[in-house]
Amino acid sequence: MNKILIIEDDPAVSKGLEISLKKESYESLTESDGEKGYQTALKIKPGLILLDIMLPNKNGFDICKDLRLNGHNFPIIMLSAKAEEADKVIGFELGADDYVTKPFSVKELMARVKAILRRRSVILNEFANFSFDDVTLDFAKLEAMKGKKKIEMSLKEYEILKYLIRHEGNIVSRNDLLDEVWGYESFPTTRTVDNYILMLRKKIESDPSHPKHILTFHSAGYKFVK
Repeated sequence: MNKILIIEDDPAVSKGLEISLKKESYESLTESDGEKGYQTALKIKPGLILLDIMLPNKNGFDICKDLRLNGHNFPIIMLSAKAEEADKVIGFELGADDYVTKPFSVKELMARVKAILRRRSVILNEFANFSFDDVTLDFAKLEAMKGKKKIEMSLKEYEILKYLIRHEGNIVSRNDLLDEVWGYESFPTTRTVDNYILMLRKKIESDPSHPKHILTFHSAGYKFVK
């Protein structure tokens, strides 16, 4: 597994994370500057990023947004002192895989790191390719095409889409998605699931306002139809 990249400007927090990751047998690399952290991420393509929001020269939201826009789908866990739901929603909508509020439990954070990396392994290994309509998905490489156009998706979007595909033809509840994709009872909420479904429709549906592949069943959930 590639190194875990820590982009955090608080020396005490970054040092604590380094020690905790080492105890769990993870290699880590730390950057305290946002722009340098962004460039390091492009260079080393880390297995996961622990990303502070308030950073010098380039904030965490911009780092996450630019990485996703450039097609990088390695997992991102945002670390922030901001506990407002609006900030969390922004983080998820920009493509973050998780959002942890400071001060946080190191034990819980390590559990989330393990869960995300485990689910990434499942995504890569369970089945490799799937296609429908003009969409082609390569889960082994985490690549997607709609016609001749490349689709940029975060790991979380791949996870959601793969879960829906695995249950093709069956209604999947929002709580099912929270339990199976996020894997713990905390934020995000069912509203976040709806936001992700909206983003997926914009990427894979020919007419997102009238979807034919990811269907809504009000008060019940969603169904994937090939």
